[in-house]
Amino acid sequence: MGTNGSVMLEPLRQGLPPVDPTAVSGSASCALPARFDAVRGARSFTRSTLSQWGLDNRFDDVSLVVSELVTNALRHALPDEARPSGEPEAAVRLHLMRWSTRLVCAVRDPSEDRPGGSFAPERTDENCDLESGRGLFLVDAYSDSWGWHPLAGRLTGKVVWALFMLQDPRSGV
Repeated sequence: MGTNGSVMLEPLRQGLPPVDPTAVSGSASCALPARFDAVRGARSFTRSTLSQWGLDNRFDDVSLVVSELVTNALRHALPDEARPSGEPEAAVRLHLMRWSTRLVCAVRDPSEDRPGGSFAPERTDENCDLESGRGLFLVDAYSDSWGWHPLAGRLTGKVVWALFMLQDPRSGV
């Protein structure tokens, strides 16, 4: 992971249980095109990365969460008329990071809006459509915790992350 990745994810690390940054046993990231078929690519990237890390048994839950986070990010990354002309296409990026007892999936998108849709506390008839916020209910149900933070500095947008606790290979727990 490059310098930008480390800087971008520093607030994410601050939101997680205390970890030694040098204890990260693996990290991988990929840029995703601003097209909804990128979700398939994100799942494929997740499958190959988890396989390399010996975490095939976690693929179903992690893949579902990655799919939801990427789909949500792409909703904000796809070009629309509201984007000022001349603004470059914003990148969506998927990061997977592994420690001995945890795995984090983080997705960066160009929107600075709080994630949530109908997952946000205020539910109204207007935002109770079938799609809005349903994905974050799944993220909440299948991960051990999740959160988000706005990016700072030269990077704009936000990162939405999900944490999965892993069995500690040393303890057998």
